[in-house]
Amino acid sequence: MVAVFNKELLSWYLITLKLRETVEAGIANSPGSTSSRDLQLRPLQRQQSQTQPPPDQQRLTLQESSFSQSHLISINGDDENVKEEREVTNPMESDWAISIREKLEQAHQDHEAASWAKLCIYRVPQYLRVGDDYGKADKAFVPQIVSLGPYHHGRKNLRDMDRHKWRSLHQILKRTHQDVKLYLDSIREVEEKARACYEGPIPLSSNEFVEMMVLDGCFVLELFRGAAGGFEHLGYSRNDPVFAMRGGMHSIQRDMIMLENQIPLFILDRLLGLQIGNPNQRGLVAKLALPFFDPLTPTDEPLQNSDRNKLEYSITPFDPLIDKDGLHCLGVFRQSLLRRGPGPEPHASRNWMKWRSHAVRVADKRRQQLIHCVTELREAGVKFRKRKTDRFWDIKFENGVLWIPRLLIHDGTKSLFLNLIALEQCHLDCTNDITSYVIFMDNLINSPGDVGYLHYCEIIEHWLGSDAEVADLFNRLCQEVVFDINDSYLSRLSEQVNRYYNHRWNAWRASLKHNYFNNPWAIISFVAAVVLLVLTLAQTFYSVYGYYWPNS
Repeated sequence: MVAVFNKELLSWYLITLKLRETVEAGIANSPGSTSSRDLQLRPLQRQQSQTQPPPDQQRLTLQESSFSQSHLISINGDDENVKEEREVTNPMESDWAISIREKLEQAHQDHEAASWAKLCIYRVPQYLRVGDDYGKADKAFVPQIVSLGPYHHGRKNLRDMDRHKWRSLHQILKRTHQDVKLYLDSIREVEEKARACYEGPIPLSSNEFVEMMVLDGCFVLELFRGAAGGFEHLGYSRNDPVFAMRGGMHSIQRDMIMLENQIPLFILDRLLGLQIGNPNQRGLVAKLALPFFDPLTPTDEPLQNSDRNKLEYSITPFDPLIDKDGLHCLGVFRQSLLRRGPGPEPHASRNWMKWRSHAVRVADKRRQQLIHCVTELREAGVKFRKRKTDRFWDIKFENGVLWIPRLLIHDGTKSLFLNLIALEQCHLDCTNDITSYVIFMDNLINSPGDVGYLHYCEIIEHWLGSDAEVADLFNRLCQEVVFDINDSYLSRLSEQVNRYYNHRWNAWRASLKHNYFNNPWAIISFVAAVVLLVLTLAQTFYSVYGYYWPNS
């Protein structure tokens, strides 16, 4: 701001300003006159007319406005750049309203049913990621070697696998004598359908998205076909760093089973159909995926010949053509886990559960306790036995004996269970069978001692460092998971076990067995004590009898 030092100049400036205000006031009062100042003041007058103030107040407002403008001019001292104060509030409010309308329009588009109908590949919710206090939860959901799909596309630590993806595509084109344009055009036809399978907007152009689908899909198919028929048959060297059954294949399998690292199954079916000359084929990719992911199965129960014969007649075959949850490889693998081996279907008790629950209950974190731990159940007389079946979730309770199939725990079990649980938490059409099983086992295992006893019963076999790590694994798997226990296939079994646990006679009998029949020496001592007690009672009886009836 420029200060005015010349008093004479200041006087002439004030006189000129006063004359200007007088002339403008006279012109404004003359009828039919229009000035540039009137044009500038019309927006302000229109805004003020909405409230309909008295005319005297209107003149006062204009005079106050003129005074504030003249005051600004005298302070700034820059006549050439003088700009009268204009209405600023209305333009700002208009831009704000436009922004609100744009956001509402975007919300309307996001709410359209068509944009959610095919959603099946989700981002793992944040409440599942923060369940690990050691900061390792993300490793169970984020790939470490290979990325599939858009969620982790272009990550710096995963770019090394891109050149092997291009090798797989080149090998397919060389083997089938086809042009890559055939694959690109075919996938472009279903681009919108494929985008709808993923959650949220995908920041990739049409060409980038189609290229990614073709490249990742062909890479997956080469791995599936190589695991089923041999990589050398597909033209790869036995020393190939990726396309060979090496130790690193386990890490690739673990990455490919993650929820955020999936490709829609119909994309894989279409790409495989182009390779074999049958674009309309369905279900073949699912059949190829099962042998590839079989090493991740959390059981390796060796069945006897008699059990194998029973298995052939009682197995419910997995048919990818009729399966509704076969949306991607993780969904296919989950359905295969739930349908393997002899025994009843996992939903056999659902009719009973629906009859019992007359209303839909809200999931309650406080009601996830299905059963007591192993130590407490043993004190109540419950026995634990291994059940010979390859369906790890098929648990039974009969005559005080809890039959639990064998469970194999390795370094990939945690990632597998977490991603299966995340799928069941996110996808509406998925049942909560895996979640129910994991929570049931979490209730059983509260300490390393519980793990040790289950290991003694050959129910749990693990490759981890200690029993404490196994107990910690189960205690953290469902730490933030909430589900309705009335919708669990193990609810009825849990109630049977709890009724047995609450029966006092069972607890007394178990206490007697644990305290006096836990080893041979205790049994001998107990028998000797009983014999001594019987002899003492007999001696007492004959003494009393001889005293009262001596002649007898």
